[in-house]
Amino acid sequence: MARAAGNEPEGGLDVAETVREALARRRISRQRLADEARISLSTLEKALAGRRSFTLATLVRLEEVLGVRLRAPARPVAAAGAEQGQAPDELGAYSKLAVAWLIGEWLTLRPSFGDPDAVYAYRTVIAWDKAASELVFHEAGRLDAAFTQTGRVSLSNQSGHIYLVTNDHGQFRVATLGRPTITGELFGLLSTLQSGRGGQLTPVATPIALIPLRDGAEADVGRIGPGNPSHGPYRAWLDRIVGEGYAKLVNA
Repeated sequence: MARAAGNEPEGGLDVAETVREALARRRISRQRLADEARISLSTLEKALAGRRSFTLATLVRLEEVLGVRLRAPARPVAAAGAEQGQAPDELGAYSKLAVAWLIGEWLTLRPSFGDPDAVYAYRTVIAWDKAASELVFHEAGRLDAAFTQTGRVSLSNQSGHIYLVTNDHGQFRVATLGRPTITGELFGLLSTLQSGRGGQLTPVATPIALIPLRDGAEADVGRIGPGNPSHGPYRAWLDRIVGEGYAKLVNA
């Protein structure tokens, strides 16, 4: 699927240069910046060297510490009640306070399309876009970086379901997630397009799980095969989705 435009955080050399300049002006060390922004020094060093993109959550924290703007200007506010932190009606009219528990980094799991025995893992960052007055999400750590998704978050008051929606010029990709479990996991189904031979795109649906990464916890990402120690726990989470009735795949 094509990469969506919009609320994607900047992660290029311009951002790194701005951060380095701000460090010089404030005369603080990279270690101090990492500590105050609640990120690891390794993550900061890799991003400044161009070996890793800045995630949206990281950019927000760096902006707070350095007092400089690192993200591109957001689109103009279009929703009524935006000053009060309320999302537009088309997204469920949720308030920022009501969805604060969703904000942060999530380990995202789904079956691998290329290897039936493997689990595909990456990170999803959910943040509050103040200018647009809504939740937005950004994926990171994907092996197939060209297919990284960004988009908007919708919540249904009637069903309680959560939707991560990418709309790329009318081409949709939707993750439909249920209410969180007692330990915070979100389980559901992903509806997307699978890239095949010759660029052919085939509609597919697959289980998907979002696991909260608290306090900057690290997790294995990429294609996780049976030989990886994380494979067992990752597969167990995915097996719960259909096995415990969080979602159903209806036979054709």
